[in-house]
Amino acid sequence: VVHEAHGIGRYHGLRTMAAEGRDADFLLLEYAEGGRLYLPVERLDLISKYMGAPSVAARLDRMGGGAWQRVKESVRAAVRQMAEQLLRLYAARSVAERRIFSGDTPWQREFEAAFRFEETRDQLRAIEDTKRDMEGPRPMDRLVAGDVGYGKTEVALRAAFKAVADGRQVAVLVPTTVLAQQHFHTFSDRFSPFPTRVELLSRFRSPREQKAVVEGLKTGAVDVVIGTHRLLSKDVAFRDLGLLVVDEEHRFGVTHKERIKQLRTSVDVLTLTATPIPRTLYMSLAGARDLSVIETPPLDRLPVETVVAGFDRKVIKEAIDRELQRGGQVFFVHNRIQSLPSMTSFVRQLCPQARVVMGHGQMGERELEAVMVKFVDGEADVLVSTAIVESGLDIPASNTIIINRADRFGLAQLYQLRGRVGREPRPAFQWSDLVGRTVISFAEAPTPWQCMLTVLRTHGVDPARVTIRRDLLVPAAGSLDETAQRRLRVIEEMTELGAGFQLAMRDLEIRGAGNLLGAEQHGHIAAVGFDLYTKLLAEAVRELKGEPVSASVDPVITVGVEALLPEEYVPEVNQRLAIYQRLADVGDDDEVAQMRTELADRFGPPPPAVVALLDVVGLRVLSRRLGVERLEAGGGRALVTFAPSTPVTPERILVVVGRRGSGVTMRKEFTLEAMIPTGPWEAVRDALRALLESLA
Repeated sequence: VVHEAHGIGRYHGLRTMAAEGRDADFLLLEYAEGGRLYLPVERLDLISKYMGAPSVAARLDRMGGGAWQRVKESVRAAVRQMAEQLLRLYAARSVAERRIFSGDTPWQREFEAAFRFEETRDQLRAIEDTKRDMEGPRPMDRLVAGDVGYGKTEVALRAAFKAVADGRQVAVLVPTTVLAQQHFHTFSDRFSPFPTRVELLSRFRSPREQKAVVEGLKTGAVDVVIGTHRLLSKDVAFRDLGLLVVDEEHRFGVTHKERIKQLRTSVDVLTLTATPIPRTLYMSLAGARDLSVIETPPLDRLPVETVVAGFDRKVIKEAIDRELQRGGQVFFVHNRIQSLPSMTSFVRQLCPQARVVMGHGQMGERELEAVMVKFVDGEADVLVSTAIVESGLDIPASNTIIINRADRFGLAQLYQLRGRVGREPRPAFQWSDLVGRTVISFAEAPTPWQCMLTVLRTHGVDPARVTIRRDLLVPAAGSLDETAQRRLRVIEEMTELGAGFQLAMRDLEIRGAGNLLGAEQHGHIAAVGFDLYTKLLAEAVRELKGEPVSASVDPVITVGVEALLPEEYVPEVNQRLAIYQRLADVGDDDEVAQMRTELADRFGPPPPAVVALLDVVGLRVLSRRLGVERLEAGGGRALVTFAPSTPVTPERILVVVGRRGSGVTMRKEFTLEAMIPTGPWEAVRDALRALLESLA
């Protein structure tokens, strides 16, 4: 966990201990050099779960040392610098002038009506946001984030049509040639009923064809161009570029990003990403980037069933046969080019009735294009390929994906690969060592394939003359390391729709933030943990925009009453901790009332200690609103200590102190003393609330 004041420590559980003669719950945190901290549960707001580098690699900080403060300050400075860059770009765009796009035309409505699915609520909101930006006076720079297959491409299609209808050109920039080919087919199909020219600019095209496309862009003959980084070459010039669509910008190199950045200030830019954006990051970036998040799954979408299994001929054959029998297609991912031909032969022998094709990034342009077109057009049943199919491919008939050696893929990659299936309203399997609208991954023989080839060559044997039986590719006992096992467990468990946003809270939290904020931010996130990083980012954005950034006041309430969740009331320790966390985050009296109702509903009538706990939470909410640092009560007296930033005016305090019979006096600067009852807790509570409310 990360404590804001003490840094990274290890959580050792919840402890119930006697404090000032009464039982209270504490979190036990361990720090470097044997340091121990017993944190009262009411201060849970000071800690967050550490999400940064792998937690096993995180170093514990030393309590009371200066190292943590130095780390925090260096991250704060880096975050501020990044926020400045974002806001500078934002400011440059806000003063830049460009031709405003006109409103929707009848053709636009006709184009949108041709969409064969029903739009989701989030998708419609993203489309409206994009159109509003385009019709505004400033160049658009919107990021649309959505889970795999949630309809981000449709947002781009409608924006592109709007630009073309206004006589402007559109460039769609994608990271891979395969994805460029896919988008080219999609755009060509949707734009075909209208007088527009859509072209492809990638290595799939011959030099002569590329030259013709470049010339068409200069003269304005080409309306929409789909391309890889080739689009950013110096020889590519547009007659009137109105919109740039960038798919997965984080996969482009530094020089390409610089070129995109230059375009940003004068051209409308729409960026698409399947990297989930955690809500905390979304809120932190509010005001620094225009964001649209698509969280709602498409209607009739079914979850992808995911199976992890060993390399088994029978399982693979059953998976492929099952998919072919229902008229579908199969992806078979084997991420090693050297052994891809022999794996393709293995699949052909296993399922002789299947039409099997092979594809990888080192094939010739024409050859790879022919393979992909064949598979997309349904002229092949099984595509055996490397991970080039990872990004954006949309082949609705493909409802089973088998991933060989899934343990060698990162969680983000596995999730992206799984997104290639399950796009039609029929169950899909992902077999990690298996098959289905599912991912299948297989563990190879104990000796990796590449090592086998090396050994053969070392002994002077030509590998081409040796047949290695594929049924030897069985998982070795205990051959998967713990990290790989954990990744596979997560991808197997998270099958429900929108799981990408849950994955974001697991492995993708850091990767996603790095993708969106820039690779250099990875180290800063690892240093202080994701939650504290986003908090510092939100502060920096507010400060640079000139908004007041007052340090939030976290009141300490000492009222001499036993206030906790007894073990006999909530027996499960993790449930108790989760409830304490929620109580620490409560923001108003309505939420306190809701928690009271929920606890009674889940666990029965609350005992006095729980009633007192909820009362104390209510006092903390009120104290926070008044900027009260400490509220202490006991022996018929109450002390109220204000933070210097308190919104309570001196005039208001004078009114309360001067009221006849109030029993309130000014003890010293920022501190009031009041006489209160010494009777039961209810009377003390009511007196404290009345005192605080009189100051409000």
